[in-house]
Amino acid sequence: MFYKFFCHYFLFPCKIIVIDELFIMNYFVPLRLNMSQPLAERLRPRTLDDYIGQRHLVGEGAVLRRMIDAGRITSFILWGPPGVGKTTLAQIIANRLQTPFYTLSAVTSGVKDVRDVIEKAQKGRFFTEASPILFIDEIHRFSKSQQDSLLGAVERGVVTLIGATTENPSFEVIRPLLSRCQLYVLKSLEKDDLLQLLHRAVTTDIVLKERHIELRQTDALLRFSGGDARKLLNILELVVEAETGDVIVTDELVVARLQQNPLAYDKDGEMHYDIISAFIKSIRGSDPDAALYWLARMIEGGEDPKFIARRLVISAAEDIGLANPNALLLANTAFDVIQKIGWPEGRIPLAEATVYLATSPKSNSAYLGIDAALQIVKQTGNQPVPLPIRNAPTQLMKDLGYHDGYKYPHDFPGHFTPQQYLPDALVNQRIWHAQHSPSEQKLYERMVNYWGERYKD
Repeated sequence: MFYKFFCHYFLFPCKIIVIDELFIMNYFVPLRLNMSQPLAERLRPRTLDDYIGQRHLVGEGAVLRRMIDAGRITSFILWGPPGVGKTTLAQIIANRLQTPFYTLSAVTSGVKDVRDVIEKAQKGRFFTEASPILFIDEIHRFSKSQQDSLLGAVERGVVTLIGATTENPSFEVIRPLLSRCQLYVLKSLEKDDLLQLLHRAVTTDIVLKERHIELRQTDALLRFSGGDARKLLNILELVVEAETGDVIVTDELVVARLQQNPLAYDKDGEMHYDIISAFIKSIRGSDPDAALYWLARMIEGGEDPKFIARRLVISAAEDIGLANPNALLLANTAFDVIQKIGWPEGRIPLAEATVYLATSPKSNSAYLGIDAALQIVKQTGNQPVPLPIRNAPTQLMKDLGYHDGYKYPHDFPGHFTPQQYLPDALVNQRIWHAQHSPSEQKLYERMVNYWGERYKD
């Protein structure tokens, strides 16, 4: 049996449909705000015009804005750090399209919950032309079987899936599901976005605007927030609640309040990102004691071991690199092992990889090299491939000179002979610069022996 009624607690009529005790509620602005709600919740935007940041996605003419304005969206996954508006954007879309909005938590929902929601969404389709939206927060925590249970409904359009994740979807979302969704990357909020949010908080929030708050200095607020809107508002709320009367916000005041209660601004566990940062920086700085300490903090806090293992792989490639190529092999092995044995024994290979990386010589020449190459490509565009090293699978290509003059290195002494591999416009361009650790010194000397003056720094 279906009921439709209007709720006087909302600024607009609030349509609630009851389907087998499942409530589907369109998202509207409450007329009576709950004063006990955190500041971040009270200021949650309800329209795209109020939404701060992510202009590359929701600004005028941007891809998501065009789909929303057209009244129909496809399934997509929002990937970005905490506090940049993933959940808010999903709610705004559901409200704008006036379509039922289902939410599942990847932490507490199982396959049965997924199937129940899909079934009820299918039954409720006659209430709207657009597919109901199924929003799954932290979709990276869904198991393979849970993600498999979504495939059919997403492909048939029974639901439009909006997933949100702080983790790289290519690691955590199964390929069939990822192929059925667009991927949109959300960025940490920039300084101007955060300042706009602060101004809105102190001038429009029903509680803060009565406190006569002056934002005399904002550097500490911005620094501690790390581009996270929710963290920024939590810090501001903490500082204001600790004061009486009018409030003058200064950097000194913010630092003092956070030192008194350093975790108060981190109510949702986002210290997670600060700790992984400390972990990686300790490895980069060759401090195995500190690296093991931060590893222990993550283990004790219940961190996903795959999250730690992936960061070790990245660190091995970025920070150790060619100074000790075995580091990448060991880190990748730890990643494989942790998926086979899990906790608690998994702490041992993670610790082994951590100590090995922290005590290894360091080089970021490969990391700097690829970034330099990418910058050159952006600046110079699509330079033509020299004819001798082009592929020539057809006779026409051979007649045009493709592959003509190519020298096969293995036919020459030492398996090397000089020839041009870079485009004509970049023929003398240096990109990779060796860093002289003992291991990398051998690579550098080999290049000087091959190429002579070109590789002499």
